Amino acid sequence: MLAQLNSAPVYLICGGIIAFVAAVCVVFMIRAYRAGIKIGMDKTLLKRAVVSSATFSVLPSIGILLGVIALSGSLGTPWPWLRLSVVGALYYEAQVAQAAAEQVGMSSLSAAEMTASGFSTIAFLMSVCIMWGMVLSIFFNKRYLKKLGSGTKKASGGGFADTAMTAMFIGLVSTYIGSYIGNFTSSGNWIPLLVVVVSGFAMAIFIFLSEKKGYAWLESFSIAGSMIFGMASAVLVSIFIQ
Repeated sequence: MLAQLNSAPVYLICGGIIAFVAAVCVVFMIRAYRAGIKIGMDKTLLKRAVVSSATFSVLPSIGILLGVIALSGSLGTPWPWLRLSVVGALYYEAQVAQAAAEQVGMSSLSAAEMTASGFSTIAFLMSVCIMWGMVLSIFFNKRYLKKLGSGTKKASGGGFADTAMTAMFIGLVSTYIGSYIGNFTSSGNWIPLLVVVVSGFAMAIFIFLSEKKGYAWLESFSIAGSMIFGMASAVLVSIFIQ
């Protein structure tokens, strides 16, 4: 099954979509650059903005690459590559894929248990569950932008959207940690808990350096860096302890 998911036709389909999206990005980048020149912006500053944006996009994208690698072992490379390159988010894709795999009767998200119907269900749910933000934006984004614009004229501060987003992430993290604790109590596997502690500690260091020490550029690398430290801790423990 994994060989079929990594076959040339799947690469061609997913690669074609990614190439189209990349071409659209290039078109808008060129149009934005020309618009900046048209309104009198300095070419040197514009070029500097392009170079700095490209530079600061490299390391954060490592987190996306890690997500592709993590999912490619069970879903093949083209599909995670497409999902995480176009519209997906790492924490979303892994969670929905795992939940969908459990619903089709798989004990875990693994290539050994993957079937054609199982992959179709997983891919379908990964696509459908995340598309509503784009669909609802068509009908409500204009109204939302008006409220957002009026809100910026008032004193800055977190509104309902900020509170709801924070609550959502706290709930998401709590769910994961709860599952790791349950896994530890049932099977004695403490590595996921170790990864949580190491990743959280690494994130705290990134936040401290970016907010307290003036290294604001580190904020863009915090997620990818925390993931790398957490995954490295799991690898080291698996090699030297277990």
